[in-house]
Amino acid sequence: MTTAVWGLMLEFATPAELLAATRAANQAGYRRMDAYTPYHVEGLAAELGMRRSRIPSIVLIGGLVGAAVGFWMQYYTMAIDYPFNAGGRPPNSWPAFVPIMFEVTILVAALSAFLGMLFLNGLPQPHHPVFNVPQFIRASQDRFFLCIEASDPQFNLTQTAQFLAGLVSDAKVLLVPESEPTEAELPEMVIEIQTPTKKDQVPQG
Repeated sequence: MTTAVWGLMLEFATPAELLAATRAANQAGYRRMDAYTPYHVEGLAAELGMRRSRIPSIVLIGGLVGAAVGFWMQYYTMAIDYPFNAGGRPPNSWPAFVPIMFEVTILVAALSAFLGMLFLNGLPQPHHPVFNVPQFIRASQDRFFLCIEASDPQFNLTQTAQFLAGLVSDAKVLLVPESEPTEAELPEMVIEIQTPTKKDQVPQG
C-alpha cells in the first residue's frame, strides 16, 4: 500500500471481546488507541486510560464569568454610566441584579459546555482516517472496533498486527490508511495472521 498507515484496527462481534482486548492492549503498553462502539460499553473508557472529563471545570468557569459579566453590565449601567435615583434606591442595588445575573450565568455556562465539548473532541472533523476502512461502516450498527494508532511509541506494524491477531481466533487485522485507498489497494488492507488461540493472549477478567 502506497499511502501512509494511520493505525491498525481489529473488529469484534461482542462488547465483552472488545473490553478484554482493550484491557490486554493497555497491559501490553499501548496508550494511543481508541475504541468504537454502537452504544456505551461499561468500563471501556477506563481500559482506554481516558481521563476524567474537563467539561465540568469549563462549565464552572464559564458560569462564574457569566455571573461577573451580568453583574458588571448592570452595575456599570445603573451606577456609573447613567445613575438614576428611583425612590431612594442605591445605585448598587444588587438584589435587583440577581435575575439578569442568573440568566447570563446559564447562557455563558451552556455556551462553554458546547464549545468545550467541540474543542476537547477535536471537532468539527468532517473526515477521519477510520472512515477509510470499508468495514467501519458497521461501527454504528452491530460491530465493535479497537484501533491502535501508528503514533503510539510502541507501535510496530508487524508486531502490533501479530498482537492484535492474537486477541481473537481467525482475526483479520485491518490497516487504517491516512488517505482514502484505491480499489486496487482494498485487498491489501486486510492482514490475516493465524494464531493458535486467544486464551494465551487475552487475560481472563
